[in-house]
Amino acid sequence: SGETSLGDGRRIPKDHPRVEVYGTLDECQAHIGMARSLCEYPEVSAELCLLEQELGILMGSIALYPGLTCPNIGTIERIIGTVADVTGKHFRFVRPGDSTTGAALHVARTVARRAERTAVSLFRTGDLAGDAFQYINRLSDVLYALALWHDHLRRRDEGISETCS
Repeated sequence: SGETSLGDGRRIPKDHPRVEVYGTLDECQAHIGMARSLCEYPEVSAELCLLEQELGILMGSIALYPGLTCPNIGTIERIIGTVADVTGKHFRFVRPGDSTTGAALHVARTVARRAERTAVSLFRTGDLAGDAFQYINRLSDVLYALALWHDHLRRRDEGISETCS
């Protein structure tokens, strides 16, 4: 039929910006799950699991399911702070591919950036709450940080220096 139902019962076209946003976040969540399934570091894996849970809630809130609100941006800020403390580095440009898990996180990051670009039009029309837009905006940053953290731990454990930076 080319339409889908929202949580509040309304039907909208499947190419509506709202559907594009939560569909792209769903894709991002799947990539995070892939990265988590590959991740050998429990501390990184736990944060990925938390992000997956929060993304489920965020998608539900964007799809207008009653009682669901946007997760707090505090989780993302805490993870980014942890990574900065652990790696002792300022974030910089890197080439993905030092590890399979890190590369999977960079794929998730690029999907998160696409979700953010898609969310702009919904936010501009007032159809996306500011806290949801802020969360989506910071999602790619936390995925970047988690990729750095994972690859930092891997290099430490394998006694190797950075391969590409």
